[in-house]
Amino acid sequence: MKSEPFFSRILHGGDYNPEQWPEAVWDEDVSLMQEAHVNVATVPVFGWVHLQPDEDTYRFEWLNHLLDNLHTGGISACLATATASVPAWVEQKYPDVLRVERNGQRRKHGGRHTFCPHSPNFRRLSTALARRLAERYAQHPALTVWHISNEYGNYCYCDLCAEAFQQWLQARYGTLEEVNRRWYTAFWGHTYTDWSQIETPTTNGQTILQGMLVDYDRFQSQSILDCFKAEATVLREVTPDIPITTNLMGAFKPLDYHRWAREMDIVSWDSYPRKGAAPAEIAFAHSLMRGLKEGQPFMLMEQTPSQQNWQPYNALKRPGVMRLWSYQAMAHGADTVMYFQWRRSRGAIEKFHGAVVEHVGTSQPRVFQEVAALGRELESLGTRTIGGRVAARVAILFDWENWWALEYSAGPTIDLKYVPQCQAFFTALHNLHIPTDIVSPEADLSHYDLVIAPVLYMVKPGIAEKLEEFTQRGGTFLTTFFSGIVDETDLVYLGGYPGPLRKLLGIWAEEIDALTPQQTNQVVFDAPYETLTGTHSCHLLCDRIHAEGATILATYGEDFYAGEPAVTVNSFGQGEAYYIATALNPEALQAFLQAICERQDIHSALSDIPAEVEVMPRVSPQGETLLYILNHSTETKTVNLPDEKYRDLLTGETYHGSISIPGYGVCILVKEP
Repeated sequence: MKSEPFFSRILHGGDYNPEQWPEAVWDEDVSLMQEAHVNVATVPVFGWVHLQPDEDTYRFEWLNHLLDNLHTGGISACLATATASVPAWVEQKYPDVLRVERNGQRRKHGGRHTFCPHSPNFRRLSTALARRLAERYAQHPALTVWHISNEYGNYCYCDLCAEAFQQWLQARYGTLEEVNRRWYTAFWGHTYTDWSQIETPTTNGQTILQGMLVDYDRFQSQSILDCFKAEATVLREVTPDIPITTNLMGAFKPLDYHRWAREMDIVSWDSYPRKGAAPAEIAFAHSLMRGLKEGQPFMLMEQTPSQQNWQPYNALKRPGVMRLWSYQAMAHGADTVMYFQWRRSRGAIEKFHGAVVEHVGTSQPRVFQEVAALGRELESLGTRTIGGRVAARVAILFDWENWWALEYSAGPTIDLKYVPQCQAFFTALHNLHIPTDIVSPEADLSHYDLVIAPVLYMVKPGIAEKLEEFTQRGGTFLTTFFSGIVDETDLVYLGGYPGPLRKLLGIWAEEIDALTPQQTNQVVFDAPYETLTGTHSCHLLCDRIHAEGATILATYGEDFYAGEPAVTVNSFGQGEAYYIATALNPEALQAFLQAICERQDIHSALSDIPAEVEVMPRVSPQGETLLYILNHSTETKTVNLPDEKYRDLLTGETYHGSISIPGYGVCILVKEP
C-alpha cells in the first residue's frame, strides 16, 4: 500500500466539460479558474464522441489545445478516458454493445452506462480509446491522475452475459451438481440438468433461488470491474507512474467496492447528501470510502457547490455549508476538494445542477465567491494536511455480499435493511466522537480494539475463525440479531443460529420474532455499566436466544419471551464477544457503546463537546495530529480544549482553554510546541 501522498498539494477543482461550449469560452474559463484558486480540472469525462466521431477517425486537436491552456494557467488535469457515455454511432454499428435491462428489454441509445460489460466491441473500442489517450498525453505536463469512465453501475441481462455467467459458474463451482447443491435447486424442482439452462435472472425468469441472485451480483460486479481493469491495464502499460481512479458512489449496492478498490491506486467518490442528511450520515459515507483501502486518503471527486437537480427538492446549500462539508470530507480522509461541475450546462438534464460558474457566466455570484475563498484557504494549508490518516481504534465491518444476500432474503421482515443498521452503530459512535473505520471483514483487524459487525447474516469461510482470533488476543467483538445465519451461497447453517459464531458468542438462537413498525418490546438492563441501566425500548426483530456460557446483561421485558436474554457478553480468551438480540433504540445503543468503549479506554479527542459539533483527529505522515472541529449548527459553539496551546491552521490564531466556532464554522487545530 502506498505510504507517500499521491499529490503535492490539495487538489481543488472538478468536472469541466468544454465540449459543451465554443472555444472562445475556454480562455475565459482558465482565467476564472485562476480567480477561483482552482488547480485541477477533470476532462473529458463524456467526450468519447468528440474524440472519436466514427470508428476510423480520432480528433485530439481540441483536447491538445485545452490541456495546453490548462497547463499554462497552472491547472493540472484529472484526465478521463471518456468512455462513460457510449456514442450513438457505436451502438448503431454494434448492437451487442447495448445492455439488456432486468425486464429482458434491450436498451436503446440514451442515458449513461448503456453498455454490456461482455460486449466484445465495447471492450475493444473502449480500450483502444484509452490507449490512444495514454500514448498521446503520457508526457503532457498537465497529466496528474487518470479517471476511468464515470460512476460505473447498471447490470446487464443479455445472452452474452448468460453465456459468460455459465462460464463463471463453471470456474467457481466446477460441476453443475455443485451449483445445484449451492443454490438449493431441489426446492420447487428447479434443478438444472445442463449448463445452457442457466439464464440471467430477469424479472420474468429465475428469481426464487437467492443463492443464484447473490452469485449474479458477484458476477456482474466483477464483469463491470473487468471493464475498468481492461482500461487500467492499458494506462499502466503506457503511464506506469500516473495514479488511476474511478469515481465511486458511497453505499452503492450493485458494485462490491471492496473488490474494486483493490484495482484502484486511489479511491475517489462523489458525495451528494440528501436534503436534511445528518452530519453522521455524511461522515458514514466518507468513512466507508476511506475504509476501502484500509484508511488510505481518498479523493472527493464530486460534490455540488450549490444544489443538485435530481432530487424532489433541490435546496441551495446555505452560505458556509459547502465549505463546512468540504472540510468534513478532509477530516475523514480526503486529500482533494472537487465539484461537479465547473460551468452550468445550457441545456439537457443537468442544466439546473449546481456549478462553480452559474448561467450568468461571471465570478460575481455567491457560489463562485465561496469556492474562491475556500480555494485560497486550501492553498494556505500547503502540504500540511496531505496524506493524513484517521486514527481509529473502532471498526465496523461492512460487506457488500452480506448486503445483497440479506436483502434478497424472503423474511423475516421487509423492514430489515443493511445500511441503516450499520449507520445506527456508526451514528452512535459519531455522537460519542469516537473515530470509526468501516472496513471489509477481510481487512486486517489487528490494530483495532473494538470490532462491530451489524447483522452479519452471511458468514463466509474463514471469517468466524478470524473473529475468534481477534477476540482471543484481547479484542472486543460485537454483533447483532440475524447474524451467522447463512454461508457464502446463502445456505442456512444447520445446528442452530448463529452458526459458526456460536462458540465465540456463547449463545444459540432458537427463533426470530418480527415486529411491525408500530410494535416495540422492552429490554431491561442489569449490567455493571454505569452508563446503562433500566428499561429501554427495542424494535424490528427479537431473537429468542439461550446462553451457553455467555453472561446475560439484559432481558426482554414483554411478550411470551419476557425474562429471556436480549443482550449477552461472552468471555473468549483475553477478549469479550457481545450479542445484541434486538434493535435497541438510538439512546440505549449509544449508551451501550459508550460503556463498551470505556471498558477499552476508548475516548474522544476532546471532552464536553457541544451538540452539533463534530471533532475528528487526523494524523499526518509526520505524526502530527490535526484536530478538525466542525460546527454543523447555525449558532456559535464554544469547545473546551485541554490545558495546552493550539493554533488554527486556517486563521493562524492561537487558543488556550477554549475556542468559539461560529455557525457552520471550521477550525483545524494543531498543538503548539
